[in-house]
Amino acid sequence: MSTAGVDGMGVGMTLPVMEPHIGPERLQEWAELIDAAPYSSLAFGERIAFDNPDALTLLGAVAAWTRRVRVVTTVIVPQLHDPVMLAKALATGDRLSGGRLSVGLGVGGREEDYEAVGADHATRTMADMAERAGVLRRVWAGENLTGATRPVGPPPHRAPGPELLVGTLGHKTVRHAARWADGLAGMTLDADVAGTAALFDVAREAWAEGGREAPRLTTSFWFALTETSEDPRAQVHQHLRHYMNWIPESFVDALAPTAGFAGTLAELRDLLARFAAIGADEVQLIPTSEDPRQVELVAELLA
Repeated sequence: MSTAGVDGMGVGMTLPVMEPHIGPERLQEWAELIDAAPYSSLAFGERIAFDNPDALTLLGAVAAWTRRVRVVTTVIVPQLHDPVMLAKALATGDRLSGGRLSVGLGVGGREEDYEAVGADHATRTMADMAERAGVLRRVWAGENLTGATRPVGPPPHRAPGPELLVGTLGHKTVRHAARWADGLAGMTLDADVAGTAALFDVAREAWAEGGREAPRLTTSFWFALTETSEDPRAQVHQHLRHYMNWIPESFVDALAPTAGFAGTLAELRDLLARFAAIGADEVQLIPTSEDPRQVELVAELLA
């Protein structure tokens, strides 16, 4: 199955890892459906103080369940991991997937995740993340950072290793990340095309000022379909109530009416075309239920 997309833009699908009580059989079903369809990527993110599967463990399973599709972490929080062990785990995932891994990194928005693993809140900065990204690349290059008899391996599937994308919504943090990231693993809370276009422009300018190649520009948003839900807007709301459990419900309830996308396949196709028009390389759709019909219906839209 070749990758299709919308107007030259790739479309990825996120696994429903944040849905309550999601089981391994359902995750495998989704992964295999995504791999067999014309999606450009299969994505999943990380939380610690939650009931989602561990992202690095899931990476190995997804590598085994799929053969074609690019695998994207959206995002890993490096401050929650020992950087050398994280480099080893990601290189292993890259090798298991045959070099299909893209690594999105972010500082994370939840203090409780830092507390759950005993991580220092003071490291929740872009500067610290940049330093840890540097450690990843040094380990992947075979540099011996530990003083052990041999450097930490394995090496990634191919040098210099997986691309590193920064997960951020802010213009200032995008500029900071231009020093080390290969592009953006973005997210738009309300599927805002104009706001995303402005962020992309900042990224293009920052990468050019640093004398770097043009950044890879990706974004993502929640979605629910009229074709699979009696009330797609209520589905988004219910998902956010579960997922955004660290935020007061009143804030979530205020966000829900405009969060993500809720509508028909035709309307989704039009929205994706608008993201393609601003130069997005890829949009990753984030499901708000575990119904696998969503994967099949959007695949028909892309074919």
